[in-house]
Amino acid sequence: MKANISLYWILAVFFALLAAVYVVWGLLDPLQGSIEWVGTFGIALSGVLVAFVAFYLDKVHKAQGGELPEDLLDANIDDGDPELGFFSPWSWWPIMLAASAALLFLGLAVGFWISYIAVGVGVISLVGWIYEYYRGLFAR
Repeated sequence: MKANISLYWILAVFFALLAAVYVVWGLLDPLQGSIEWVGTFGIALSGVLVAFVAFYLDKVHKAQGGELPEDLLDANIDDGDPELGFFSPWSWWPIMLAASAALLFLGLAVGFWISYIAVGVGVISLVGWIYEYYRGLFAR
């Protein structure tokens, strides 16, 4: 994370310098002779955005208390793998929930009455997914 923070701060300084050069270049142009505001604000706000990201990452890095595995030279690849949770490998309920969401968007596009059916199928799918293991292991 230290490398990311350094790169973001370097990028913020680059955008600040680039905005200054852009203003001077616009003032020295004999055809224009004034500041071009859209480009100036675009480049300057890009620098501000990058500075916000660098500041946030710096605060997070200081608050976490330790080094990330990406920052350690002797870290293994498995050290950075978090526990993602438990996923039911043979569950059909997520597919039914996705189908109900697709049906809901179809109802919004084609006819609103289809959305009522999609909400019903979605509620049934969500309840089935939540209470999947209350009926027993792999009992549909």
